[in-house]
Amino acid sequence: MNFLIPSNTTSKISVFIIWLFHLCGMVGISYGNKDFFLAFTPINLFISFVLLFVNQKQLESKELKSAFLIFFIGMVSEILGVNYGLIFGDYVYLDNLGVKILGVPVLIGVNWIILTFITGSLSSFIFKNKYVSILMGAILMIGLDLLIEPVAPLLGFWIFDLQKVPLQNYLGWFVIGMITQALFQFKIAEKELTFSTHLLIINAIFFAFLNYQIV
Repeated sequence: MNFLIPSNTTSKISVFIIWLFHLCGMVGISYGNKDFFLAFTPINLFISFVLLFVNQKQLESKELKSAFLIFFIGMVSEILGVNYGLIFGDYVYLDNLGVKILGVPVLIGVNWIILTFITGSLSSFIFKNKYVSILMGAILMIGLDLLIEPVAPLLGFWIFDLQKVPLQNYLGWFVIGMITQALFQFKIAEKELTFSTHLLIINAIFFAFLNYQIV
């Protein structure tokens, strides 16, 4: 587990910030002014995104193009879902995730990048075969989504028309996740592990805790 220990100042500060922000959010949403802390969701997500890229080992045009393509795929799939009920089912985004394009918050596209990178990094560390890494990365994404979905309506993120998450949503996550994971595994030459794993762990803890406290 030595890879979880930040090795430089940037990594140490970044890991400290995401743990601080998420732990404060957990306590504030559960025991404090819920609306006040939820208002910081877009800021927290944006900071996580910036720190993720600050900590990347290599950021050249290929990596940046791949990240933008993941953003584009995520946004298009979500737009098709929100407006036509395709891929994920019938759902709408609520107001706590910021500015929207065709009904989808821009930060959702950013979140597709974050989730792909943090799950793909851990998967590639555990499984050296790229195809297995793609599969397991997509499964990790679904696992995190299983924690997010029950609390999403309560946090003002999104809600399905029938107020029940359909199986189609998880199948859609798997298909789109496989595509974005393939981009990550084949186009991102050097995977960053330490910060990505911390961000994955604290996200899992954050949503698991909220499932226990507010659902």
